[in-house]
Amino acid sequence: MQLDDDYLAMQIQALLLCSGQAMTVVQLQELCAHESGEIVDADAVRRALQRLETLLEQGVMELVEVASGYRLHIRQPWVRGVQRLQEDKPQRFSRALMETLALIAYRQPITRGEIEEIRGVAVSTQIIRTLQEREWVRVAGYREVPGRPALLVTTRQFLDSFGLKKISDLPPLAELSDLLGAGAHVAPE
Repeated sequence: MQLDDDYLAMQIQALLLCSGQAMTVVQLQELCAHESGEIVDADAVRRALQRLETLLEQGVMELVEVASGYRLHIRQPWVRGVQRLQEDKPQRFSRALMETLALIAYRQPITRGEIEEIRGVAVSTQIIRTLQEREWVRVAGYREVPGRPALLVTTRQFLDSFGLKKISDLPPLAELSDLLGAGAHVAPE
């Protein structure tokens, strides 16, 4: 039995809404199995994702592909209204944390010493800990020099949090410098 693209698109929309996280084509294949237990073809899932994108074009949600797969987002014009529903204020990040994260993202792999050299100030242990707790940064190895400093890199969670598929999707460094220079609040989605 072949599943209709519209039906499969709606089934995928329901799964993405309920999961609250990005899902891969393989995960969607397994969850969209036929009643007979037969796995849905990957091409059928991709067609259904394209169909879902089309069906959502005029709505408040959009289908977004990030590093971990596909997820649904509220379109920008409606984000502020939805944010008012949340009791907690959006978390604000210090300039030091954002500068450190930007250096790791744009210069990875990078050591804490290299970050301190570029910034001209010491990097707080709490900043590195916060980035690791949010799972935006991880230790990828150690530089083969005296002291064997940790090499820091960004994670898939970092990409997902900022709505990116790959690290090359980051905005040009000049744009980020302008944003941070203006003292703007930078928050993940």
